[in-house]
Amino acid sequence: MRKKLSKRERRKLRIRKKIFGTKERPRLCVFRSNKHIYAQIIDDTEGKTLVSARDQELKLSEKKTRIEISYEVGKLIAQKALEKGIKKVVFDRSGYKYHGRVKALAEGARAGGLEF
Repeated sequence: MRKKLSKRERRKLRIRKKIFGTKERPRLCVFRSNKHIYAQIIDDTEGKTLVSARDQELKLSEKKTRIEISYEVGKLIAQKALEKGIKKVVFDRSGYKYHGRVKALAEGARAGGLEF
């Protein structure tokens, strides 16, 4: 398990060398655990989190799969970002494959109105 985490950390650092969030285009960062998913929009010039969302904030009436929940988190972060006046972001997948829950979150954010 340690080897898998260290490989993801190396991929994350390699991605972060290229991706940088500015005031005009902040960075949409994703963190995925086995049970939950989190998203933050970060301005790297000031080092501040502008908007954040997580799956525990959702009020779900029926049981959904983790992919459906990730899609809803993407829509939630997009809604919060649009309220703050953020329309364009840079997507940071944090070393995870663009597949499954990370992809669902990205598609939800795009459906919510964010551009990346």
